[in-house]
Amino acid sequence: MTTTLREFKMPDVGEGLTEAEILKWYVQPGDKVTDGQVVCEVETAKAAVELPIPFDGVVAELRFPEGTTVDVGQVIIAVETGDGPAAPAPAAPVAEAAPAAAPAAEEAAPARQPVLVGYGVAQTSTKRRPRKAAPGQAEAPAVTVPAPGRPVVPAPAAPALNGNGSAAPVTGERPLAKPPVRKLAKDLGIDLAAVVPTGDGGVVTRDDVHAAAQAASQAAAPAPAVEAPAAPVPAAAPVPAAEAVAPGVRETRIPVKGVRKATAQAMVGSAFTAPHVTEFITLDVTRTMKLVQDLKEDPDLAGLRINPLLLVAKAVLVAIRRNPEVNASWDEANQEIVLKHYVNLGIAAATPRGLIVPNIKDAQAKTLPELSGALSSLVATAREGKTSPADMQGGTITITNVGVFGVDTGTPILNPGESAILAVGAIKAQPWVHKGKVKARQVTTLALSFDHRLIDGELGSKFLADIAGVLEHPKRLISWA
Repeated sequence: MTTTLREFKMPDVGEGLTEAEILKWYVQPGDKVTDGQVVCEVETAKAAVELPIPFDGVVAELRFPEGTTVDVGQVIIAVETGDGPAAPAPAAPVAEAAPAAAPAAEEAAPARQPVLVGYGVAQTSTKRRPRKAAPGQAEAPAVTVPAPGRPVVPAPAAPALNGNGSAAPVTGERPLAKPPVRKLAKDLGIDLAAVVPTGDGGVVTRDDVHAAAQAASQAAAPAPAVEAPAAPVPAAAPVPAAEAVAPGVRETRIPVKGVRKATAQAMVGSAFTAPHVTEFITLDVTRTMKLVQDLKEDPDLAGLRINPLLLVAKAVLVAIRRNPEVNASWDEANQEIVLKHYVNLGIAAATPRGLIVPNIKDAQAKTLPELSGALSSLVATAREGKTSPADMQGGTITITNVGVFGVDTGTPILNPGESAILAVGAIKAQPWVHKGKVKARQVTTLALSFDHRLIDGELGSKFLADIAGVLEHPKRLISWA
């Protein structure tokens, strides 16, 4: 058996991104790695992503230390691999150098297309290597993967697990899914082979896994998608600790990169492209707060996270249904207003890497328990720094909860491409005229910023008034739905 030094390059992460920062190495020189094993975590301008190695071997060299920003296409790790005489030719992994034995084929191959992290591109049908079998299990046969539009996903060292911990049955072709989705399925005990994919090219998405988890747990109390927070997120915090500043130092410079850099650029573009209008309303939410408490005590909702934000989100969805014209986007190239018949509800989340806005896909179709589960999963994933680029794309309207910081209200800036953003202020006991008498009531202030090209003053006012109307009288969640 001969030994070959194979190099793994920073993959083309798509979405117009050209670089990524290495946050953490999970392996060191001398460590053994297997096909599909996550070797490092990188941060792009979109999110933090784990990179799997596409071959087996022993780590020979890490080319860059943690904290280094690396251009796409640069070699980040070298691995010594053993090439047996009967080994089948492997499919070309993402961003991996082509074998030197076939220079003619390499020259004739068309240019590779950008793809997301963890995926490869093949312009012709290729044979995927047989998966390694678990002890006592027959080895899975090689399968042919058609090229057009089908991502090539590295096979893991062991088969997926069912909810009871047993090996999932081999069904021929390995289910296609991104590494974060595979991790989510593993955390939830979902067999990916049993999940119906809805993504392009038959890829299993995060929503597919959640749907499978909900279907499997209908007889039991539902639980949040992420059961426990992950280890503290690596990489530098946005602001250095005060005790780390040496005496006499008057200034500290913090490089702007990754999510924070992308957010800054997006906010500048939004502020100077979309004409913002902001309206405010102060309202009594005492009944909504009582409903929150009642729902927390409802045994049918045991295990779900019930909070005011959940009912605010539901109120926004009801108000959109009554005012569908607010759910739109502006097409500058064609000078058209694009009316959306779905709601991808964004939730602004503060993370150690900066502000991100993941969104709940097709939120308008979710029941209250489903919306609660989606919110819990979205927030937990964001705090772990594991939000995928797909989860932050395609938003239509966003909610930002500034009240958790004790702030009464603000004038939020639109998430680029969206029509409106609602800021929810702190809920406080205040004197309020209720049924002709001044009483202590739970009061908050809502602020709605909207794109005046899409939403005029009348429509914006009706939309905000409807949100407030639901929160003042939550029975309208039924009567207006």
